[in-house]
Amino acid sequence: MVTYGTPIATRQLGKNGPHVSELGYGAMGLSVGYGQAKPDEHRLKMLDTVVESGVYFIDTSDIYGDNEDLISQWFKLNPGLREKVFLATKFGIKVIDPSKGQYGTDGSPEYVKKAVESSLKRLGVDYIDLYYVHRIDSKTPIEITMGALKELKQAGKIRNIGLSEASAETIRRAHAVEPLAAIQLEYSPFAIDIEEPERNVLNTCRELGIATVAYSPLGRGFLTGRYRSVDDFEPGDFRTFAPRFSKENFPKNLELVDGIKALADKKGVTAAQLTLAWVLSRGDDIVPIPGTTRIEGLKENLGALKVELSEEDKKEVERLARECVPIGERYPAGMNDVLFADTVPLDQYKQ
Repeated sequence: MVTYGTPIATRQLGKNGPHVSELGYGAMGLSVGYGQAKPDEHRLKMLDTVVESGVYFIDTSDIYGDNEDLISQWFKLNPGLREKVFLATKFGIKVIDPSKGQYGTDGSPEYVKKAVESSLKRLGVDYIDLYYVHRIDSKTPIEITMGALKELKQAGKIRNIGLSEASAETIRRAHAVEPLAAIQLEYSPFAIDIEEPERNVLNTCRELGIATVAYSPLGRGFLTGRYRSVDDFEPGDFRTFAPRFSKENFPKNLELVDGIKALADKKGVTAAQLTLAWVLSRGDDIVPIPGTTRIEGLKENLGALKVELSEEDKKEVERLARECVPIGERYPAGMNDVLFADTVPLDQYKQ
C-alpha cells in the first residue's frame, strides 16, 4: 500500500479552477517514448514514490501506450487513492500508421464521447479531473469540440477542460464556449515559443485567467546535462527521431545546456533543478509536469522547489534561452503541423 506523503505546495489551475501540486508528474515515460518500458514492479513503485513525495497531480493520455491501464492497476492496488490524486488525461490524437509516425486528429463530438468512455474504462474511474484536447483537429470548429466537452462536464464525467498546443485564437474561441482551466504547452529554456509576441499564447492565457501546464520543462531531459550525444539515448527513444536531437543538431544545441550547467554549478544545484526553478519562477500560473522513470530523478526534480533564484539568475537563464536558439524542429516531420493549431471557423463548417 502506498504511503501518502505531505502534499507539496499548490498552484491554481485558472482563475476559478482547482489547486494542484505546483510540480506535477508526467507519466508518459513509464510506458512510451524513451526506449523499452520498465517492468510493472518498477513502474508501480515509481508512481508510489510520486505520491509518497507529496505530488498528487498526475498527467497521462490515451495515446501513451498502456499508461492509462497502468494507472488503473495502481489505483486498484491502493483503495482510496483515486480520490487523493488529481488526474489529467487527453484525447484527440489517432494513430494512422505508427511505423511511419503517421497520426491524425479528431475533435468531432462522436469521437469526444467515445474517447472519454474509453479512458474512463481503461483508468477504472468514474470521472477525470482534467480532460485535454491533446492536439487540435483543424477540420472541426473548436466550438463544436468544446460543446461536446461541456456536456461531459455537466454529466460529471470530466471536471475541468483543457487544450494542448492550441493557438491563441483557438484558446479564445474555446474559452468563450466553456471556461478552460489549463493549456498544456511545451515550455522550458529549450522551448520558449509560447512567449513570442507572434504566438501570443502565454499572454492570451493570462488575459483569460487560464493556467499553463508546462510539459517537457527539462527539454525532454536534454537540460539535465545527462546527455552529450544522440548515442546516449536508448534504441527506440523518441528523441532519436526528433530533428532537435539529430547527430547534426545535437552538438549545436549543447551551448544552452552548458550555459545552464555552469550557472547551476555556481549555485551548488543541478542543471535540472535550476531549469525547473526557472520555469516555476515565470509565474504562479505555470505548473511544470516533468516526467522521469528514475526515483532519484524524481527526488532531484523536487529539489527544485528549494532553489532560490536571484533576479540576476533569472535574467541569465532567459538570456541563454533567447540567445541559444534551438536548431531543429521540436517534433519529426508531420507532427509539427498540429502545434499552435487553429480550426475551421464555425460559420464555414459543413457537417
